[in-house]
Amino acid sequence: MLLPAPATGHLASPPAPAHYLDQILAFLAAIGLPVREAPLEKPGFLPGLLIEKGELWLDRTRLLYPGDVLHEAGHLAVTRAAERPLLQANVTENHPEKDGEELAVLLWTYAACLKLEIPPAVVFHPAGYKGQSEWLLQLFASGQYMGLPLLVWMEMTTTEGFPVMIRWLRE
Repeated sequence: MLLPAPATGHLASPPAPAHYLDQILAFLAAIGLPVREAPLEKPGFLPGLLIEKGELWLDRTRLLYPGDVLHEAGHLAVTRAAERPLLQANVTENHPEKDGEELAVLLWTYAACLKLEIPPAVVFHPAGYKGQSEWLLQLFASGQYMGLPLLVWMEMTTTEGFPVMIRWLRE
């Protein structure tokens, strides 16, 4: 899918303060997605993060953006519970059916930011999202929720109720 070129200006932000990381980790543990912290020997899809056998691993010394933890957790969250333990490294690599889930992950992550009262720019930072972070921020701020039909289909929220989630983990 082609995305429009991002606008420039006011919605981008510098890397998030480290205190957001503890808030994110507490949220993930509370919804049933604990994160294992350990030095990572092999590289992950993002610096300091690795998905291994359906678990999210974190190396704080290598993590560049705390919001990346929330986004990667979103991949686990929107995956069926029975399939979650099978996720490895780059979850979309060699799994083309997972590409479409990226839209659900983006919106799940946005809803999590709102729930945690974390500025969405903590997750949608300028160094990620293939240069589309500011466009995504503008899109979501305007109430245009691409990916919402997927989250509704996954029975994680309702069209009328979003950004409130019925459940944070797909069953």
